[in-house]
Amino acid sequence: MSSEIKWYTADAPFFRLTGFEFRRPGEPFRRFEENVQLPPAVAQLSLHTPGGQLAFMTDSPFIRIKFSPLAESHLAVNTRIGAAGFDLYAGKPGQKQYFCGVSRMKIGENEFDLCLVDGMNRGMMEYTLHFPLYSGVSHLSIGLAENAAVAAPTPWENETPVVYYGTSIIHGGCANRPGMALTNILSRRLKRPVLNFGFSGSGKGEPEVFTQLARVRSAAVFVLDYGPNVTPEMMRDTLGQGIDILRREHKEIPILVVGKLHYIAEYAATGSLTQRSAAAEEMTAFQKEEVRRRRRKGDKHVYFIQGDWSVLPDWTEFTVDGVHPTDLGFYMFSRFMEKYLRKYL
Repeated sequence: MSSEIKWYTADAPFFRLTGFEFRRPGEPFRRFEENVQLPPAVAQLSLHTPGGQLAFMTDSPFIRIKFSPLAESHLAVNTRIGAAGFDLYAGKPGQKQYFCGVSRMKIGENEFDLCLVDGMNRGMMEYTLHFPLYSGVSHLSIGLAENAAVAAPTPWENETPVVYYGTSIIHGGCANRPGMALTNILSRRLKRPVLNFGFSGSGKGEPEVFTQLARVRSAAVFVLDYGPNVTPEMMRDTLGQGIDILRREHKEIPILVVGKLHYIAEYAATGSLTQRSAAAEEMTAFQKEEVRRRRRKGDKHVYFIQGDWSVLPDWTEFTVDGVHPTDLGFYMFSRFMEKYLRKYL
């Protein structure tokens, strides 16, 4: 690799930075702004960068990054690359991209200068860099060959974003690397932004969170998938109010209410691969009735999806710990959700 490297910030004009809807150039990478009213846990987790993407085209034979994790945390079963690292996808301009590099981070270090890919001598290539899932980023620089051409990426097929709200599963637990998180897979397949508002253990439907979600400009669809973090009583207290808040700003944007994924513990309790717990059944019944009630009152753009991968073969192979998906689980769940998103977008 050439030692002649030119470094760029994430705000360079030819980079497309996605996933930080409320950020202005030069500001920290946050999913929600620092000075808005939010539950404390959500405010803290807003520093994490799941769904963040940096896209560009270049003929540089190598891609380097300098970064330092910020407010790093992770589930006990996360890899560090998934929690605090980056990965890189590449392809010919306008064509499908494929995984090509990952930040190989040494244990005990917190400042990194890493090469993600080297020897790419194929002319102009399109790249997408995925941000960490369970960490913030205190600074980020992208290093390219000094004389390399750099250009903006191929435009999205549609720039209006999917807004996906949920729990640790949506946050990205437990993808082995960032590109395998649900929202990043969906973004690649739908060729449009998918904003990640998953908050580990803290997706609880608070009105302050819905108020901030409603501020997303030109949303294409809202996906509400926070059942795993709440009880049936909490769902009854929050879902209707949350939809009302979204509807004040987005009168006809589709809203998808997603039922809870099947947990392995339900199989242990019931002896059945399809039977739900009493709490899951109660929550699902309420979600369905809330959607039906709204549709009867004239809101024809709200839908219920039984987000249950137990309809897929071998679904018990899809998790790390009985709850959080493996990469295989995220891949299968993305295919499950993609068909509904394509239907309602």
